[in-house]
Amino acid sequence: MTSPARDPERLPRRLPAVEERSAGGIVVDVHEGVARIAVIARRNRAGRVEWCLPKGHLEHGETLAEAAAREVAEETGIEGRVLTELGTIDYWFATEDRRVHKYVHHYLLEATGGFLTIDNDPDQEAIDVAWLPLADAHLHLTFPNERRIARAAWTRLSGSG
Repeated sequence: MTSPARDPERLPRRLPAVEERSAGGIVVDVHEGVARIAVIARRNRAGRVEWCLPKGHLEHGETLAEAAAREVAEETGIEGRVLTELGTIDYWFATEDRRVHKYVHHYLLEATGGFLTIDNDPDQEAIDVAWLPLADAHLHLTFPNERRIARAAWTRLSGSG
């Protein structure tokens, strides 16, 4: 008799792992001498509001930088020109049929036009959009890794690093 611990039909199956890449960033505008960034709000699965940086998937043939500029424009309404890469965040999550290792590449963008709106978000994930002073962004962003990216943008722009 096979013990339950060794019974292959009773062992949890290991989900296949896949890799995904997304891009987004910090779009900066200087208003009345203060650098500010556009951030979005969305609801998580538990229904709580999370303030985060705009980001999303790559479309066919896009570079990471092109995807970052497009996603920022779609989710915030602000068009921007990519200046430099700020860093990459990676994390794992699971779906019903796979484990996903997600890489999100963040860029620093200079605002070149547009106005704040969530109306152009094709996924309708954003529920609000706002300007935050870059110096205070770490007080409002939900995720520690995104706060780190905001500090990297501040360091780049202030020349303190």
